[in-house]
Amino acid sequence: MLLAQFFIDIMWLKWLVQSFLLVVLILILQFFRNPKRKVNKNFNEILSPVDGKVVVIEKVMETEYFNEMRIQVSIFMSPLNVHVTRYPASGTIKYSKYHPGKYLVAWHPKSSEENERTSVVVRTPRFGDILFRQVAGALARRIVNYAKKGDSAQQGDDSGFIKFGSRVDLYLPLDCVINVSLNQKVKGAHTCVATFVNPNEKEEATY
Repeated sequence: MLLAQFFIDIMWLKWLVQSFLLVVLILILQFFRNPKRKVNKNFNEILSPVDGKVVVIEKVMETEYFNEMRIQVSIFMSPLNVHVTRYPASGTIKYSKYHPGKYLVAWHPKSSEENERTSVVVRTPRFGDILFRQVAGALARRIVNYAKKGDSAQQGDDSGFIKFGSRVDLYLPLDCVINVSLNQKVKGAHTCVATFVNPNEKEEATY
């Protein structure tokens, strides 16, 4: 903005450039914000790892770690959302792996398997092992992952960041109860995505 002040003589063009640069600066600061949130930790709940909108709820075969059927819940983040990823549950990190890949748009059906991504598995007291996957999109060019195998994961704490993108997938046990619906807006570390079902109290979970 200061360069525009010194190197552009036309007044209206100078103000136009300065206004544009100011908007870009505000958007960048907005994108990289990391608001602190009070978390009510609960072993019986899976909290949303990110802010965004639920775009997928379905049973799928998860082949990277489980090699079995899981419930996939995918959350899409727009450029205006907070892009910090938070641990959806407390436990011990059993697996953390980075995968280079493509940059398909985040809603592409194959983005979860072909895009740049990181996969993290947390062993929890109630749900057993759960997997969450950061997926880069068409704009995202860098995924930051703080999770290291053997570390302790605390529900709601920062686990990573996706720069200029895009989507997080959760892979949950079939017998948990899903508490969100398609197109629902969720808030990281606040919205309960799934709850634990005690097999002695309920024979079958529906979603």
